[in-house]
Amino acid sequence: MLTYFEAAVIGAVQGVTELFPISSLGHSVLIADWLGGDWKALTGHCETCGGAAYLAFVVVLHVATALALLCYYWRDWLAMVSGFAATLRTGRAETVPQRLAWLIVIATVPVAVLGTLLDHSLHVLFGAPVYAGIFLTLNGVVLVVGEGLRRRNEPTLAEYGRRFARRQTRAAALPRQRDRPLAALGARDAVVIGLTQTGALLTGFSRAGLTMVGGLWRGLEREHAAKFAFLLATPAILGAGLLELPELTGPEIVAVRGPVLVGALVSGASSALAVRFLEKYFRTRTLLPFAVYCVVAGVLSVIRFR
Repeated sequence: MLTYFEAAVIGAVQGVTELFPISSLGHSVLIADWLGGDWKALTGHCETCGGAAYLAFVVVLHVATALALLCYYWRDWLAMVSGFAATLRTGRAETVPQRLAWLIVIATVPVAVLGTLLDHSLHVLFGAPVYAGIFLTLNGVVLVVGEGLRRRNEPTLAEYGRRFARRQTRAAALPRQRDRPLAALGARDAVVIGLTQTGALLTGFSRAGLTMVGGLWRGLEREHAAKFAFLLATPAILGAGLLELPELTGPEIVAVRGPVLVGALVSGASSALAVRFLEKYFRTRTLLPFAVYCVVAGVLSVIRFR
């Protein structure tokens, strides 16, 4: 049975690690095995890395994280939804919200397609903790590569304004004008960033981390890459959670609805704190501390579970 304490701890871990570039799914596997005992029994380590009740619980936590992101960026989403509707009427994407809306749609397609086809199979194939340790280590390496890409692109960052003007995009509606570089991305950039996000289907790779690296690859600053990652994560996480809604009606989840609610509240609160912290963090700091953590934690996990 899932206790209130276990639900609160797992909810806090999921809420933070989903947005920090260190893999929430990898931590959900590794932490349970490192702690052992009741924690390991809770996740089950059956074919899908958990029992039915635990999987349903994880779905609730992910939905809570997506709702926290929606609330945090509600002005941006309101502007993008209304902008998207306007483009359907006019056939043109001219403002910042309109272009951002289409970029999010384009970047979401790869994970929507590949996630539907491969998500369950990959979790079955690579659900063991040793694989999570290997992929977590590789996630750290990818973050280091992302920092290298950012330094390589640094001389061209001033081109954002000119790119934006060449595409005849008018800055409007979004509350912060620093979002203009995001709207200067093209459809090809969105596809590339969306493809990087699909790497998170492997347990141990971070959705946020890979998406940020994809943004750095396409020339974004860390701050803009992080925001695009959080905006892009919202429909992906929420969509995956909604697809699993039938899991929430089973008798296993009904029996622990109290702890599940507590876990969801903690997950949503920790996600809101995490996104607030990371937005400020990436204005002046790098991915390297997260990379070091992933490599150290991943290598130790591989040694422990090999």
